[in-house]
Amino acid sequence: MSSFLSNTSNQSKLQLATVALASAAVTAGAIYGYQQSRHGERLNRLKKSIPNPAGDAEPELQRVTRQGPVPKLDKEDEHNQALAHRAQNGDFDDELILEQLARNRVFLGDEGLAKLRNSFVVIVGCGGVGSHAATTLARSGVSKLRLIDFDQVTLSSLNRHAVATLADVGIPKVQCLQRRLIAITPWVRFDLRLQKFDGSVAPELLGAWEKDGQMPDFVIDAIDNIDSKVELLKYCYDNNLPVISSMGAGTKSDPTRIMVGDIGTSTDDGLSRATRRRLKLLGVTSGIPVVYSTEKMGEGKAALLPLPEEEFKKGDVGDLAALPDFRVRILPVLGTMPAVFGYTVANHVILKISGYPLDYIPQKARDKMYDGIQAFVQASEEKMIRAVTGGPRELCIGLKVPIQPCEVSFLVEDIYKAKSVVTGIPTKLVLIRWQKPTRDILIRIGEGADEQKSSDLKLSELVCMTKEEATRHQKDVLLGEKTLEELYDAEIIERVAKRQEEIKLYEKYR
Repeated sequence: MSSFLSNTSNQSKLQLATVALASAAVTAGAIYGYQQSRHGERLNRLKKSIPNPAGDAEPELQRVTRQGPVPKLDKEDEHNQALAHRAQNGDFDDELILEQLARNRVFLGDEGLAKLRNSFVVIVGCGGVGSHAATTLARSGVSKLRLIDFDQVTLSSLNRHAVATLADVGIPKVQCLQRRLIAITPWVRFDLRLQKFDGSVAPELLGAWEKDGQMPDFVIDAIDNIDSKVELLKYCYDNNLPVISSMGAGTKSDPTRIMVGDIGTSTDDGLSRATRRRLKLLGVTSGIPVVYSTEKMGEGKAALLPLPEEEFKKGDVGDLAALPDFRVRILPVLGTMPAVFGYTVANHVILKISGYPLDYIPQKARDKMYDGIQAFVQASEEKMIRAVTGGPRELCIGLKVPIQPCEVSFLVEDIYKAKSVVTGIPTKLVLIRWQKPTRDILIRIGEGADEQKSSDLKLSELVCMTKEEATRHQKDVLLGEKTLEELYDAEIIERVAKRQEEIKLYEKYR
């Protein structure tokens, strides 16, 4: 009897559990169905509320500086413009935006995504690198984008541009990006500037957002002209504007060699090397993150194509450029590489703005070495002046040598590749004059307590040697009677001459 009662009780409990589970499943299904229904209703309301493209209103793309001809909007453009107009006026369900950004939200967290959605980013250069960076930032939640570029979409740029189509050929690149991105993220606000960047317009182009006065949270340098690039980076550096610079994607093919590091560490990239040299002469040796490639040139790899000889015979090849100082030769570009550079730049900006942990490659710790080399130059110049003038030791008290640590870095790292020009030894390096001066190298200005004394020394007069080599060079050549030909072979003398010519090209930027 007890066994029968026990079985009956167990069966009742099982039935109750089954009913409870079934009830929970029905309830959960109902809740989910209700949520999906509400979600569908919101989407339908949003779609129905967008004005009919056939209506009277004809929204326009933003007018930009020195606007060229704009193709007539098709129905898709009108639809996208109408949606963007509504979204940017607050008539867009924020839950839908958050759903579109859901993956970023769970990765960055609510606080990180909020910072990104409230950010303002300036992109200078909207070609292959810049267009991919802009597209990624818009898709990731950045709400304000200022796009700066003077150029138009061309057929040859379609192999690397992020969003341009055949229909966009001939229109400004900045307008092309806005035209395509509002179809993806209609809530993003754009400020389009059809201008070439240079130092004279930097305060305007890198200034505050007009409507609310917000300063840029980040600036992206995607320029491929060295003069403009240097002016942009120097302005950002001087004005404490966060900036990241993309170096050369042209002629590169290996995405595994792309790095993010400080401007002082990017030694193998041509554009980076030229930019770094110019910045060092302006006093900027570090503090600017860059995206660059460590890939080296090699046999069978692409290279900058030479200009045909017949073009040189026609006259000044500079007249062939779209703008003064811009390249006139074709740069081979594999379409995938600007995209990788652009995504890497955008990734850095997203992580920095959102506060996500980021391990940064440290700068080479060589500041102490540069200070030591500068002190050696100072002592060497004092000895030279006393020897040439025959004056007392007191003659050189207060002597100034016109060489800065950033210029020491430029000479040692960029010109002499951190090696002795004599033996190639990379340790205990110093800088010293190459030739015995044939002019008076002591410059005196003023008199008495107000007198200023300095050494007449040019960058191109210095060479890099080990300390032991420099001591012998000073004794035998600078203070002695030996000639360079007696102490060094022709190969070393020719090597120094080439380095000196290279330095002279950059001295004009001091």
